[in-house]
Amino acid sequence: MLDGASLETLADVTSEEFTRLNSAGDGRHVMVTTSEGFQVLDAGTSSTEPELTDLVFPASKPGHVVTHGGKTVLYADGTSDSTIFDTDALLASTDALPAVETIPGVEAHHGVSIVLEDGSFVTTVGNANGRTGIVVKDPSGATVAENATCPGVHGEGTTEGEVVVFGCENGALIYADGEITKVDAPDQPYGRMGNIFVTDTSPLVLGDYKDDRDAEGYLLHRVAVIDTEAKTQTVVDMPEGAEYTFRDLARGPGDLGYILASDGAIHVFDLEKGAFTDSFPVIDAWERGPSNGRTPTPPSRSRATSPT
Repeated sequence: MLDGASLETLADVTSEEFTRLNSAGDGRHVMVTTSEGFQVLDAGTSSTEPELTDLVFPASKPGHVVTHGGKTVLYADGTSDSTIFDTDALLASTDALPAVETIPGVEAHHGVSIVLEDGSFVTTVGNANGRTGIVVKDPSGATVAENATCPGVHGEGTTEGEVVVFGCENGALIYADGEITKVDAPDQPYGRMGNIFVTDTSPLVLGDYKDDRDAEGYLLHRVAVIDTEAKTQTVVDMPEGAEYTFRDLARGPGDLGYILASDGAIHVFDLEKGAFTDSFPVIDAWERGPSNGRTPTPPSRSRATSPT
C-alpha cells in the first residue's frame, strides 16, 4: 500500500498467490479476493495505519464487486449468490462485518450483480456451460425484464441517468426504465465487449473490443463506444502501431477515455467525436505474448520515461 501523493510505501502484507483487489466504495476499504471469500483491507487514514483485517465476507470463488447507489454487492462465482450491504457500513464498524442481505443464485457462473437506487436487482444469467444474459427483479423479487441474447455476458457499468450496460460476445445489453435493449456489434457473429468504462455524467460507454475469438496474446486494436441514448454501438481503430489489453483503459477528466497502449503512450479518446485527439509518451514500448490473464501488463521490463 502506497501513499497516493508521494508513492511512499505505507504497508506491505502477504497474500495468496493469485488475488484481485476491488474498491469497497467507501473511500477507505478494499476487498481482497481469497480462497475464503472477500477479505477486508483497511487502507487507513491520516491517524491509522493500513492493515489487512481479519474480516472476511464468506464466498465460494469470490469475483466481481460493484458499488452503486449506496450499496456494495459482492458476487460469488461458485454459487452465484450476491451479498449486499450499505457501502458506508464498514466505516461505522471496523471490528465486525456489517449486516448483509444475500440473494441466492440459481446456477453458478462467473457473473455480476448490481442494485439500483429504486431497489431493483440486476444480475447475470448463466451456468457451467456459459453465460447468456441478464434478469431484472423488483424489490419483491418479481421479474421486471430479462434477456437471453447476450452470449458470454461480462462487464457492467452504469451511465448518466442510471442506465446499466452489460457487454456480450456479439454486442451489448442496455437496461433503462424497465426495458432491456440488445445492441448488435458491427462484427458478427463475434465482436466481444467484456470490460466497460463509464461515468455518471455521460450517456456514452467505452469498452474493450475483440473481433477475433482465436487471437493469441490478447492485444486489442479497436475500441467500442456504446451510445445509451441512441442505442447504438460503434467501433474505432486504435492509432497505427498502438494496441492494448483489457486492463489498459480508463475514463477521466471531461468524460474522455484514456488508453495505455503498446507503443508506450497514453492515447486520449473523445467519445463524443469518436476519435483519438491526443497522446502522451510515458513508458517504453512493450509486447505481450500468449498469457493466462495473470501476466503483468505492461511487462515488468517497461520503465517510466517521464514524470508526467
